[in-house]
Amino acid sequence: MTALKHKAPPEGNEKCCDRYPSSSSCSKETIGQATLTQPEPVVEPVIIAVGWEEPEDLDPESPMNWSSVVKWANILTISVISFLVPLVSSMLAPAVQLVMQDFKTTSTWFATFSVSIFVLGFACGPLLLAPLSELYGRVIVYHTTNVLFLAFTLLCGASRNEAMLLVFRFLSGFAGVATITIGSGTIADLVPREKRGKAVSIWSVGTILGPMVGPIIGGYVTEVAGWRWIFWVISIAIGLTVIIAFIVLKETYPAVLLERKAARLNKETNDASIRYRSKLASDTTPRELFMRSIMRPATMLTCCPVVTVMCAYVAVLYGTLYLLFATYSFVFKEVYEFSTFAAGLVFLPGGIGTLLGLLYTAQWSDRTLKRRAAAGKTVAPEDRLALIITLPGALAFPLGLFLYGWTVEGHLHWIVPQIGTAVTGFGSILMFVGIQTYLIDAFEEYAASVVGANAVLRGTAGALIPLCGLDLYNALGWGWGNSLLAFTALAFAPVPWVVGKYGAKLRRLQAFQVNFSS
Repeated sequence: MTALKHKAPPEGNEKCCDRYPSSSSCSKETIGQATLTQPEPVVEPVIIAVGWEEPEDLDPESPMNWSSVVKWANILTISVISFLVPLVSSMLAPAVQLVMQDFKTTSTWFATFSVSIFVLGFACGPLLLAPLSELYGRVIVYHTTNVLFLAFTLLCGASRNEAMLLVFRFLSGFAGVATITIGSGTIADLVPREKRGKAVSIWSVGTILGPMVGPIIGGYVTEVAGWRWIFWVISIAIGLTVIIAFIVLKETYPAVLLERKAARLNKETNDASIRYRSKLASDTTPRELFMRSIMRPATMLTCCPVVTVMCAYVAVLYGTLYLLFATYSFVFKEVYEFSTFAAGLVFLPGGIGTLLGLLYTAQWSDRTLKRRAAAGKTVAPEDRLALIITLPGALAFPLGLFLYGWTVEGHLHWIVPQIGTAVTGFGSILMFVGIQTYLIDAFEEYAASVVGANAVLRGTAGALIPLCGLDLYNALGWGWGNSLLAFTALAFAPVPWVVGKYGAKLRRLQAFQVNFSS
């Protein structure tokens, strides 16, 4: 803390104005017979930086020091929403043929895009929502988007033609992606790095498990009450969750919390000579901050090779999964003559595989870091990409695709391709959680932006790759069509190992160091 001080004017006959022209004792000058009064100098207030109270790990206002009950209440709430959002994304899949009959269309483009356009909203939403959360905080973005997500989901059920359904599906994805984009930032605010794996696993599983559970619910509801009731039933669950979120969620973003603390201290002291200011406050205007934040995900994608390659890998896996989600009902109805409800059930094995992958990840992710810390070794973000986690995931994903494709091609019993989808689900969650946690740890200060960058590329792939799904199978068949997808995933399999081994060096290279704050 520094205060602005003025030296006293000299004593004696020496004119103080000659040596101290800014001194308050020189407030008058005599020019001939006239006396001019000079304005009193403005004394700037003393600026006091506001941070957490020392010792920092005991300050109850810091989100890191909140009770476990409060922390997990926040994490579980955003995890539930992060489960419901992707559930809505895929629950229309088994009902697409009925929607096409209702709207009197035979477009194969609409058949897949009606499912995947939701994910296109996933790609666009983070560009706006991530910077808003870093400017105004997490909670206000959560509450606003949750209400909009509920409204757009209801409007999907009221759609009267293809255009209305596609528009409201896109807007649902745009608003709903908030918890998926910002959730990582909330976890980074609440949980220290060495304990973050479990929280990220629980939060991340919703983004994978949701799309697999959605069609099961959608298939049953469609068969019982019609496809419009898919949206109205899920809106009830969303509405209840929105109410809980208003009650439970607390602001966790340190920059916003310290700004509020500084404002409170200024109000309490009411002293014009002292001004409290958050140590995380920026000298730039909100507009400049917003423009920097809105460009940051794109900057991270294009200027940071580690982010680029990891997000590209996730995009390939995610786009492949949504291609499968968009075509499962066609495959099993055509090859195995499943009903609408039964076509929804084919997503269940993938969900089971995902849960098994989650248990595996939760078991090994944090344990690896704790073992290194206990051995006195430095814990680095790249430790999240240990071979014990990434190798099974990188190999299981394409293996499941091979098994699924060729057993469908050979018309083997339906349980065999279902085993393939379970293996694919197991591999996908290992890669998603491992890469997501790594990105959060490696770019902790900008966790929301780096996950936003991931979501942009992932969402774009998830929306566009499925558009070629039916044409791909028509041209190559079930076996070679899925083999092409598997070979693509296999080509990326070494990426986590390479980044795990050389990522720290790559991030330290001067040529690749980017100032994401500007």
